[in-house]
Amino acid sequence: ELHPDWAGAIAGTRKVTPGSFRIVEKYGLVVGGCNSHRLDLSQMTMLKDNHIWSCGGDITKAVKLARSAAGFSTKIEVECQSVEEALVAATAGADIVMLDNYTPAELKEDARKVKAQHPKVIVEASGGITHETMCDYVCDSVDIISRGDLT
Repeated sequence: ELHPDWAGAIAGTRKVTPGSFRIVEKYGLVVGGCNSHRLDLSQMTMLKDNHIWSCGGDITKAVKLARSAAGFSTKIEVECQSVEEALVAATAGADIVMLDNYTPAELKEDARKVKAQHPKVIVEASGGITHETMCDYVCDSVDIISRGDLT
Protein backbone atom coordinates (compact mmCIF):
# COMPACT_ATOMS: atom_id res chain seq x y z
CA GLU A 1 0.00 0.00 0.00
CA LEU A 2 1.54 3.27 -1.13
CA HIS A 3 -0.59 5.61 0.93
CA PRO A 4 -3.71 4.75 2.92
CA ASP A 5 -5.74 7.61 1.42
CA TRP A 6 -4.69 7.17 -2.22
CA ALA A 7 -7.45 5.73 -4.40
CA GLY A 8 -5.28 5.24 -7.47
CA ALA A 9 -3.85 2.12 -9.06
CA ILE A 10 -0.50 0.73 -10.16
CA ALA A 11 -0.24 -0.50 -13.74
CA GLY A 12 2.39 -2.51 -15.54
CA THR A 13 3.04 -1.24 -19.05
CA ARG A 14 2.55 -3.27 -22.21
CA LYS A 15 6.29 -3.93 -22.49
CA VAL A 16 6.50 -7.68 -22.01
CA THR A 17 8.35 -10.68 -23.39
CA PRO A 18 7.29 -11.28 -27.02
CA GLY A 19 5.16 -14.29 -27.79
CA SER A 20 2.91 -16.44 -25.70
CA PHE A 21 4.66 -15.64 -22.39
CA ARG A 22 2.96 -12.21 -22.51
CA ILE A 23 -0.25 -13.59 -20.97
CA VAL A 24 1.70 -15.13 -18.08
CA GLU A 25 3.34 -11.80 -17.31
CA LYS A 26 0.02 -9.95 -17.49
CA TYR A 27 -1.57 -12.58 -15.23
CA GLY A 28 1.28 -12.05 -12.77
CA LEU A 29 0.43 -8.34 -12.63
CA VAL A 30 -3.19 -9.04 -11.76
CA VAL A 31 -2.35 -11.70 -9.17
CA GLY A 32 0.16 -9.28 -7.65
CA GLY A 33 -2.52 -6.61 -7.22
CA CYS A 34 -1.65 -4.39 -10.18
CA ASN A 35 -3.50 -3.46 -13.34
CA SER A 36 -2.37 -4.27 -16.83
CA HIS A 37 -1.93 -1.03 -18.78
CA ARG A 38 -3.32 -2.81 -21.83
CA LEU A 39 -3.07 -6.40 -22.89
CA ASP A 40 -2.35 -5.54 -26.50
CA LEU A 41 -2.58 -2.65 -28.94
CA SER A 42 -6.30 -3.17 -29.52
CA GLN A 43 -7.34 -2.32 -25.97
CA MET A 44 -6.67 1.40 -26.09
CA THR A 45 -5.48 4.02 -28.54
CA MET A 46 -2.30 5.57 -27.22
CA LEU A 47 -0.99 8.69 -28.93
CA LYS A 48 2.73 9.16 -28.49
CA ASP A 49 4.95 11.94 -29.80
CA ASN A 50 5.42 10.35 -33.24
CA HIS A 51 1.63 10.18 -33.71
CA ILE A 52 1.30 13.84 -32.76
CA TRP A 53 4.15 14.76 -35.12
CA SER A 54 2.38 12.95 -37.96
CA CYS A 55 -0.49 15.41 -37.43
CA GLY A 56 1.81 18.39 -37.75
CA GLY A 57 2.26 18.62 -33.98
CA ASP A 58 -1.46 19.23 -33.51
CA ILE A 59 -2.66 17.28 -30.45
CA THR A 60 -6.29 18.22 -31.05
CA LYS A 61 -6.16 16.92 -34.62
CA ALA A 62 -4.50 13.68 -33.49
CA VAL A 63 -7.14 13.07 -30.80
CA LYS A 64 -10.00 13.82 -33.21
CA LEU A 65 -8.57 11.48 -35.87
CA ALA A 66 -8.01 8.75 -33.29
CA ARG A 67 -11.57 9.12 -32.00
CA SER A 68 -13.00 8.90 -35.51
CA ALA A 69 -10.99 5.73 -36.19
CA ALA A 70 -11.44 4.07 -32.80
CA GLY A 71 -15.06 4.93 -32.13
CA PHE A 72 -16.83 5.86 -28.93
CA SER A 73 -16.00 2.75 -26.92
CA THR A 74 -12.20 2.88 -27.09
CA LYS A 75 -10.28 4.99 -24.62
CA ILE A 76 -7.73 7.43 -26.00
CA GLU A 77 -4.58 8.23 -24.08
CA VAL A 78 -2.12 10.99 -24.95
CA GLU A 79 1.48 10.96 -23.77
CA CYS A 80 2.27 14.51 -22.61
CA GLN A 81 5.54 16.23 -21.76
CA SER A 82 3.98 19.38 -20.28
CA VAL A 83 0.84 20.63 -18.59
CA GLU A 84 0.05 22.64 -21.71
CA GLU A 85 0.01 19.47 -23.81
CA ALA A 86 -2.08 17.67 -21.18
CA LEU A 87 -4.69 20.44 -21.09
CA VAL A 88 -4.93 20.52 -24.88
CA ALA A 89 -5.31 16.72 -24.97
CA ALA A 90 -8.01 16.74 -22.29
CA THR A 91 -9.88 19.57 -23.99
CA ALA A 92 -9.70 17.68 -27.29
CA GLY A 93 -11.39 14.66 -25.72
CA ALA A 94 -8.60 12.39 -24.50
CA ASP A 95 -9.80 10.02 -21.79
CA ILE A 96 -6.35 9.66 -20.23
CA VAL A 97 -3.39 12.01 -20.12
CA MET A 98 -0.03 10.47 -19.34
CA LEU A 99 2.37 12.87 -17.68
CA ASP A 100 5.63 11.34 -18.80
CA ASN A 101 9.12 11.68 -17.32
CA TYR A 102 8.22 14.21 -14.65
CA THR A 103 9.86 14.85 -11.31
CA PRO A 104 7.52 14.11 -8.40
CA ALA A 105 7.04 17.81 -7.54
CA GLU A 106 6.32 18.83 -11.15
CA LEU A 107 3.97 15.88 -11.58
CA LYS A 108 1.90 16.76 -8.54
CA GLU A 109 1.60 20.40 -9.59
CA ASP A 110 0.65 19.63 -13.20
CA ALA A 111 -1.72 16.78 -12.25
CA ARG A 112 -3.60 19.18 -9.97
CA LYS A 113 -3.91 21.71 -12.81
CA VAL A 114 -5.28 19.07 -15.18
CA LYS A 115 -7.79 17.75 -12.63
CA ALA A 116 -8.92 21.29 -11.75
CA GLN A 117 -9.97 21.90 -15.37
CA HIS A 118 -10.87 18.31 -16.35
CA PRO A 119 -11.90 16.37 -13.24
CA LYS A 120 -13.11 13.31 -15.21
CA VAL A 121 -9.88 12.84 -17.17
CA ILE A 122 -7.67 10.04 -15.88
CA VAL A 123 -4.18 11.29 -15.02
CA GLU A 124 -1.37 8.76 -15.34
CA ALA A 125 2.19 9.19 -14.09
CA SER A 126 4.82 7.31 -16.07
CA GLY A 127 8.47 7.32 -16.98
CA GLY A 128 11.40 6.55 -14.73
CA ILE A 129 9.27 5.65 -11.72
CA THR A 130 10.85 2.89 -9.65
CA HIS A 131 9.92 0.88 -6.59
CA GLU A 132 12.07 3.24 -4.54
CA THR A 133 10.53 6.46 -5.91
CA MET A 134 6.92 5.39 -6.43
CA CYS A 135 5.64 6.84 -3.14
CA ASP A 136 6.97 10.25 -4.17
CA TYR A 137 4.50 10.34 -7.09
CA VAL A 138 1.35 9.60 -5.09
CA CYS A 139 -1.18 12.43 -4.83
CA ASP A 140 -4.95 12.84 -5.05
CA SER A 141 -4.73 14.11 -8.63
CA VAL A 142 -2.84 11.06 -9.94
CA ASP A 143 -5.12 8.14 -10.83
CA ILE A 144 -2.58 5.68 -12.22
CA ILE A 145 1.14 5.15 -11.70
CA SER A 146 2.57 2.97 -14.46
CA ARG A 147 5.89 1.21 -14.47
CA GLY A 148 7.65 -0.78 -17.14
CA ASP A 149 9.72 -2.83 -14.74
CA LEU A 150 6.79 -4.80 -13.30
CA THR A 151 6.72 -7.29 -16.19
